[in-house]
Amino acid sequence: MKIIVTIFLVLASLVLIASILLQSGKQAGMSGEIAGGAESLWGRNKGRSFEGKLEKATTVSAIVFVLAALLLVAIQ
Repeated sequence: MKIIVTIFLVLASLVLIASILLQSGKQAGMSGEIAGGAESLWGRNKGRSFEGKLEKATTVSAIVFVLAALLLVAIQ
């Protein structure tokens, strides 16, 4: 059980690191928003865009990371 939780912890941490590093900063997309990119940023297509998928991956991996860390401490 401890090995399985540790594997989940390592995988969640790698996904979390990768998804955070792949996200662009808040200031990086300003020219795209002015040129019409605001539709994907604030509109209905945000969840289907690459940034939306990265945000979801970050959220899910952070939750899995915290739960796996807490479970690993509870097991020990």
